[in-house]
Parts: sequence; C-alpha cells; structure tokens
Amino acid sequence: MKVGGSLLNDGVPATILDDLAVQARSLQLILVHGGGDLVTEVAHRLGKEQRFIVSPSGIRSRYTDKETSEIYTMVMSGMISKRLVASLASRGTRAVSLSGLDGSLLVAKRKKKLIAVDERGRKVLVDGGYTGKVEQVNSGLIEMLLLGGYLPLISPVAMSEEGEALNVDGDRAAAGAAIATKADAIVFLTNVSGLLKDGKLVERASVADARAMLPSIGFGMQKKVMASLECIEGGVSEAIICSGLVEKPIARGLDHSNCTVIS
Repeated sequence: MKVGGSLLNDGVPATILDDLAVQARSLQLILVHGGGDLVTEVAHRLGKEQRFIVSPSGIRSRYTDKETSEIYTMVMSGMISKRLVASLASRGTRAVSLSGLDGSLLVAKRKKKLIAVDERGRKVLVDGGYTGKVEQVNSGLIEMLLLGGYLPLISPVAMSEEGEALNVDGDRAAAGAAIATKADAIVFLTNVSGLLKDGKLVERASVADARAMLPSIGFGMQKKVMASLECIEGGVSEAIICSGLVEKPIARGLDHSNCTVIS
C-alpha cells in the first residue's frame, strides 16, 4: 500500500489508521508513505526554499541538492515514519519503520542528468542532484518482517551505488516493493476516488486503456498510473487507486468500491 503525501498534511486520518490495524490482523501488508508537502514546509522553516522542475512529459518533481536530501531524509524517515509507527502501535499493530537505506532495502541508480522544461517552454539539461530510480529491493528483509508478524513501513529514501541517500518517487518505490515481494495487489490511497476521465470515475481499466489515457492525466495521478502499469507488467494481479478520506478506505478499495482498478 502507498499512502499519498496529500493525506499526511494534518497527520494520517484516523479512518486509514483504524482500517490498517483491522486489515493487518488477516493480511500481510507493506506500507510505503509519501510526505512531500511536509518536506517543503520543514525546509521553509529551516530557510531552505525548495525548487521544483517539470519534465517534458509534464511531471513535476523536487530538485534535490545535498541539503535538501538531508532534510528530505530527516522528515520522511524521522518525523513521518515514526509518527505512523506510534499511531499504529496505539492500535495494537506492530510496525517497523525502514528507509531504503536500512539493510539496503531500496537500492537506486542516481540520475546524473535530468531533462526539464524552463519557464519559456524550452528543454534544458539539469544536474540530477540526489534523486534516483529504484532498481533493487531487498525482498528478503521485508519477508522476514512479515513472517515475524510485523508491518513493514517504508519511507522513499533509497541507497545509491555510492552509499548516498537518494530521493525516490514514493509511488514507484511502492511498485518496486510490490513486484519484488510478489504482492497480490497494490493499493494507492490518495485524496480522490481514483482516475477520472471527462469528469467521471474510471472504475476499471486494462493496461492498454490506462496507457492510452496517460497523456491526458495530471502529473500526480499520472505517476500512480505509471506505477500501476509497472506492477501489472511485473506480475502483480491488480492495482487499485482509491480515496483515503472515506470510512474503511482499504477494505473499500480491496472490495473495488468507488475506485479505479487496473488489471
């Protein structure tokens, strides 16, 4: 499961935490969380203004220099992750928070260069900074925790080949974990009901359907759809995009109620 950063601005809704605790009694769950808005807020408080770049395909991402990487790791793997562990513990769920650095859980290739679009619409080449793409997942560590009855809670900070902390996309990190552990399904909890087309919820989509819709989807949802396609092509049976702002959001998603299912 991936809990989007849009749901974490005021703390994770109790409805998600309550449902997580219930589902964890009968299912083996792996949770990956976002939290980019809180990273931006904390960075601002520390006097480090954040820079965002837009790719030619319209995907907006944080430019991560060394100082931003340190703030990103602190917020993701410290503040957000530990708050989630404590909240789940109060509900009787034993979660273990891990960054991708721990046990080389997520190993990523550092992006040397990025292609961005400037304010005039021109393509420019930008140094890759401390961002990366996940290429390896230590599924053995995740499996060990699951077999011990723990819920692995992963923050999207990966280890580079040079031993550096890298900012990686949370949706793609969740996809990598789902594929590596041969998960039955991946669930993206977000602040909307799912993928919309012409203002209407797309309840079901094939891989071909979803791929055809990519150019017309906003960048936030686009990343979730791209991660969903990776999962399906990697052997995961279905990807579910659903709202985390409803009662029993995980149960409703797994029941395919008012959400988008890609399979």
